Amino acid sequence: MEDVLMADDFLEQSKTGILIDVRSPSEFEAGHIPGARNLPLFSDNERAEIGTRYVQYGKDNAVERGLEIAGPKLAGFVKQARIWADGTPIYMYCWRGGMRSGSMAWLFRTAGLTTYLLSGGYKAYRNSFAKLLEAHPWQLLILGGPTGCGKTEVLHQLQRMEQQVIDLEGLAHHKGSAFGSLGETAQPSTEQFTNQLHALMRTFNPARPIWCEGESASIGKVVIPSAFYALMLSAPFLNLEIPYQERIRHILNDYGTFQPDELILSFRKIEKRLGGEATRKAIECVEQNNLESAVCIALSYYDKGYRRSSGKQWPNQIPCLWEDSDPAVIARKLLALYENGCNVGIEQVQQLAKIR
Repeated sequence: MEDVLMADDFLEQSKTGILIDVRSPSEFEAGHIPGARNLPLFSDNERAEIGTRYVQYGKDNAVERGLEIAGPKLAGFVKQARIWADGTPIYMYCWRGGMRSGSMAWLFRTAGLTTYLLSGGYKAYRNSFAKLLEAHPWQLLILGGPTGCGKTEVLHQLQRMEQQVIDLEGLAHHKGSAFGSLGETAQPSTEQFTNQLHALMRTFNPARPIWCEGESASIGKVVIPSAFYALMLSAPFLNLEIPYQERIRHILNDYGTFQPDELILSFRKIEKRLGGEATRKAIECVEQNNLESAVCIALSYYDKGYRRSSGKQWPNQIPCLWEDSDPAVIARKLLALYENGCNVGIEQVQQLAKIR
């Protein structure tokens, strides 16, 4: 096996060992290969100092200072890597596959640890996602529908049925509205969101469909990669519709347990678009624990926005008008719809989708 691996081979083979990122903590925090552990050769301040010396005094001066800083840490690096690896190979990278990872690889190999490097480093890994998207005719199926129709639950049911599913809101830690951060952990950076999506796509079979929820180009503060979003916009869009009262029930189940001040703050975020009077009424309903009426006010805003935005993004939609709101039932119907669609063509699929 080569000591330096191209991105695809590196990612595949690293499953059998330990993945180590030797960049600084802030670089790692901004984005890293999923599953990697950070063993920084330099701290953020040390890296900044070396960079400054490189600019002011040249490469030799910067390298000498780097050796002075790293020298006392070498034994600790080996001890930590040996613990993490536990007899398995080490797969290592820095930003461009240059001096940082090269130096650490020399150290680990000298200590008897089997070590492989990523050719081109983290930068090459990032570029490999676009290549992955271009390499196959991916078959995305976009599941849309107005707020409260249970799209996420349906996707989870499809996943339980061993379908390939991308839960973009789950990856983004956000439900995609002014209320979307409630109950969620902090959002990842757009860079790390892309890395998580990249890792998931590598597990999929391009010959099989991938179910994905219809989203705007951003989810909270996270932006969907443009190349992937282009695939979404070109994919069939199945527009799920269930009875209005069932949508309200879903929303109450999702948001009814949050504190009134959290819900009020979320209504404040859309006050300009909802209108001052509607916002006042919604807040009053929350304060009186009349959450169903508050939901209806919110839906009056979100339904208009959904029809406008989804119609612009996916003008040719396949309506799925079903009375049964059980996610498991809907998932089975969607699978049957897809299987029929493979054989009968788009017009007949649209008719099949209207069957209640």
